[in-house]
Amino acid sequence: MLSSQKTRFLSLAVALLAIAPLSVSAQDSTHRGRKYKAPPPTSRIEVNVLRDEDSKPIENASVIFQLIGEKGNMELKTNEDGKSVIDILPIGSSMRLQIIAKGYQTYGHDYKIDKENLTFGVRLKRPGEQYSIYKAHGQAEDDQKDEKNKDSDSPKDPPKDKPNGSATKPADPHN
Repeated sequence: MLSSQKTRFLSLAVALLAIAPLSVSAQDSTHRGRKYKAPPPTSRIEVNVLRDEDSKPIENASVIFQLIGEKGNMELKTNEDGKSVIDILPIGSSMRLQIIAKGYQTYGHDYKIDKENLTFGVRLKRPGEQYSIYKAHGQAEDDQKDEKNKDSDSPKDPPKDKPNGSATKPADPHN
């Protein structure tokens, strides 16, 4: 008979030989795991935000990038030079650029990302006058101005002429 030590060694060797083919097949990439897919090429997008009236940069404006057809958005703030840079948006996609700054009109526009480097210069204006339904606007306002001008040009009561064509002098009530 074999000794117990030799029996243990022999059973251990048989177990290792049985497990070895299983571990080799686990490393075969054609059967298991995901295939590596490279990320799409991206574009570097720089946005410069300036005041319209004096071309000075606007610091701390919110620059919002949203890929059209996708959920969510990415928001960055402008630095002291009014610049904001993003470099993760894929080339070939469409994005909506929105800029919000306190005390300025909100800017929004859709763009196609078709180049490796894009630069956008945006000039923000101060808010205009509020639209009111209580004020005349547009064509109706122009018509009202024309009517007022016609009324002021023609006097209500034309002066009466003498038969010879000279105007009469009004009588002086104090005489």
